[in-house]
Amino acid sequence: MTAFILVPGVFTGPYVWDEVASRLTATGAEVHAVALTGLGGARPSAGGYGADGTGAGHAGHTDLETHIADVLTVIDQVVRETGQEIVLVGHDYGIHPVLGAADRRAESIARIVHLDSGLPRDGVPALAAVADQGLREEASRAAEGGPGAVLPPPARDAWQLWGSTAGVPGPALDLLTALASPQPLGTLLQPLSLTGAAAGVPVTGVLCTHGGAGIAMVQARVDFGDPALRALTGPRVTFFELPTGHWPMLSDPTALADTLLRAARGEGHHLTPADASEPGPFPLDVPELPAERTGFLDLYLPPSAPGPRPALLLVHGGPVPREARPTPRDWPVLSGYARYAASAGVVGVTLDHRLHALTDYGSAADDVAEAVERVRADPRVDADRIALWFFSGGGPLAADWLARPPSWLRCLAASYPVMAPLPNWGRLADRFLPVDAVARAGSLPLVLVRAGLEADAVAATVEAFLTAARTCGAVVEVIDVPNGHHAFETTDRTEESREAVRRSVRTVLRHLRA
Repeated sequence: MTAFILVPGVFTGPYVWDEVASRLTATGAEVHAVALTGLGGARPSAGGYGADGTGAGHAGHTDLETHIADVLTVIDQVVRETGQEIVLVGHDYGIHPVLGAADRRAESIARIVHLDSGLPRDGVPALAAVADQGLREEASRAAEGGPGAVLPPPARDAWQLWGSTAGVPGPALDLLTALASPQPLGTLLQPLSLTGAAAGVPVTGVLCTHGGAGIAMVQARVDFGDPALRALTGPRVTFFELPTGHWPMLSDPTALADTLLRAARGEGHHLTPADASEPGPFPLDVPELPAERTGFLDLYLPPSAPGPRPALLLVHGGPVPREARPTPRDWPVLSGYARYAASAGVVGVTLDHRLHALTDYGSAADDVAEAVERVRADPRVDADRIALWFFSGGGPLAADWLARPPSWLRCLAASYPVMAPLPNWGRLADRFLPVDAVARAGSLPLVLVRAGLEADAVAATVEAFLTAARTCGAVVEVIDVPNGHHAFETTDRTEESREAVRRSVRTVLRHLRA
């Protein structure tokens, strides 16, 4: 039999697990919902576990070690009283005390479940995983109150800043708000200490797709060469998706309970190692033109084309890990579009920009602006005929050009773009909101390539952008790929995909040459 130990996230206590726990116990499983100190548990006393799990004690304030001690207490109780195999489940922030406890009791843990949580690393505090810059700043200000400082829980309409509330019924959201506790800041600011003792424990990740995460996106980051995710391709690691928001224990407890039972049995999706998954080729046969490389730019020049030519700059998405190889300008899809444009008499340009994390949009925008200026200054380029084409997570970088379109920008295109922050991103600076910026686009020709089988969270941003465009009178030419997935050029080897590439390039070049 299995004993599930369920650890809640920020501001929440064991009550969030009530519905899931009842479904698990109905199958015969033993369930323990942990009351973390200050979040449903008592205040810390002078006794308890220390950093090594042996009893050094805490007195004065609650920190991450306090919560690790709370989880250790339950683990030791289960081992002492039942000897059952333990599945440790950490939701959100709860994965930090889960990993800290598993590191010290690895021999007692059968599986660790990351429930819509990050991948904490040794020496990194939980606050580093908070995507929203405003929330991090709020926590930093609150920390000035001293060791016992707390972060107030969110108001009812602000929970979405901590994760998508999609699917959570109104009464459940009311209860979540009413029972929320202030989060002791020491729990978010104290770095997690790991020895690696639990590295061999099987792991399952449960991704809640309405927040923007999904197995395909994790696989994409693995394919980028993200070293932090390399271990996730091992045989001990599985994944599940739940089509709901960040609080599945409230929005779909039945599906979550079933998923946890399947995870305990070792079921789930396995990722493919990066070295076993070569990037797919460009879907069309295009000339093998050489790239002229200068700094972070690659130019593909039209063969035997006299005089200055229009230029098309292709802006990749992300975030892309800094260590990713090949870098985006060498991805087959981008170099393929650039060579396709060059074969049609237009200078195709790919570039590497610095979007390595959600906090890097400012640096990436600077890189794009510099690339544009360098290309326009090239005597082989017609500086008055430039087009920009943004892909995927590069969508927010389009906002600068939508808000202040220069006269030489003849077209702005976007393929399967993210046009507003995804729910698990938190807030972006107003500068990077294409949904708002389109109101100032004027008569700039806009082309949007939409994947019919897009992830729900991304598709919602595209629909919001198109709604805003209709409201302000901006004209957007939409090219639909009904059976296409995100990055359909390499994921879907179909005639529909190939025709979508042909049509989108023809449309962009028509505006560029006008």
